[in-house]
Amino acid sequence: MLIDFFLEIRRAKVPASLREFLDLLEALKNRLAFADMEEFYYLSRLCLVKDERHFDKFDRAFDAYFKGIENLDELLEALIPEDWLRAEFEKQLSDEEKARIDSLGGLEELIEAFKQRMEEQKERHQGGNKWIGTGGTSPFGANGYNPEGFRIGQKDGRQGRAVKVWEKRQFRDLDDGITLGIRNIKVALRRLRKFARQGAADQLDLDDTIASTARNAGYLDLKMVPERHNAVKVLIFFDVGGSMDPHVRVCEELFSAARLEFKHMEYFYFHNFIYESVWTNNIRRMNETTDTWDILHKYSPDYKVIFVGDATMAPYEVSHPGGSIEHWNEEAGATWMQRVTDHFRKVVWLNPLPESYWGQGGSLGMTRQLVSDHMYPLTIDGLESAMRHLSK
Repeated sequence: MLIDFFLEIRRAKVPASLREFLDLLEALKNRLAFADMEEFYYLSRLCLVKDERHFDKFDRAFDAYFKGIENLDELLEALIPEDWLRAEFEKQLSDEEKARIDSLGGLEELIEAFKQRMEEQKERHQGGNKWIGTGGTSPFGANGYNPEGFRIGQKDGRQGRAVKVWEKRQFRDLDDGITLGIRNIKVALRRLRKFARQGAADQLDLDDTIASTARNAGYLDLKMVPERHNAVKVLIFFDVGGSMDPHVRVCEELFSAARLEFKHMEYFYFHNFIYESVWTNNIRRMNETTDTWDILHKYSPDYKVIFVGDATMAPYEVSHPGGSIEHWNEEAGATWMQRVTDHFRKVVWLNPLPESYWGQGGSLGMTRQLVSDHMYPLTIDGLESAMRHLSK
């Protein structure tokens, strides 16, 4: 039943064995996962992946094979009622219809309206313009259209206009094992170099050894020195999930190149904008976070700070307390970014979107202003410009 899925996992270079595949089938036979895609995801990963380094490869293969399937309906069709197999109707609107839909006027108004409709609504709705439902023009629900609103029960974003997302979202860590296609990135990163010899003396200094031996009447006198390495200290913050999903590959190439180039490098993840906490493991991001204050206290101002993200989100996420799409932030994102730029001497933002998409207003314009216009495209030329600025 799942042979093609197993082969897809193997094609993704996940070293899953036939024995592990048979374990998965046995687990399914015993109903350890039934009619739930999330349960099947975790069960299959548990059975087929034995090293967390391969989680990202597994996730990509899983997504490619099961793309568009919310439940295990197609695999267990005989056991599930037919109406479970029908997707929700998605209403298609013309540009003229979209232009006639007005937003509710701001984040606070959206929150109050949502609370009111949660109290009043008693049944399921579809295709409407007010209640929480699907396929309509209401600000609340899934698979419809509204200039801004709350996305509820929809797997992926489509318009990029949601102010809040009412669901648990799974992000992936970046793979630092990417080796192809990073040579040009490494060359660009080398513009940010400051060599030093620190640590244990474990390398032979040939010139000093020859000179010292000559001074010592020919008796061998070995001279050792510490390894020469790039002494620049770097902090990198990666935006993950949502609109950044199409840019995972280039972010992984940057991540891999930076890990090889900088001896002193720390990395963190965030979603859309920086707030009171960040994280280093996307699987446990809800439980294991690092306070942004701790970062400001731990790392000295001479660290070079690089943010990587498209900076495209609702402006409230930058300007308002409570504007985060996933949680209630007590202070605005702009407040936290200001603290970062006040503490560290050099901060840049790398954007994977072409410069022609940036415009001047909205969240992207606000972000550019917060980093003093030191936003650069995530291209070789953009990287070189960013590294020149950081090295000054």
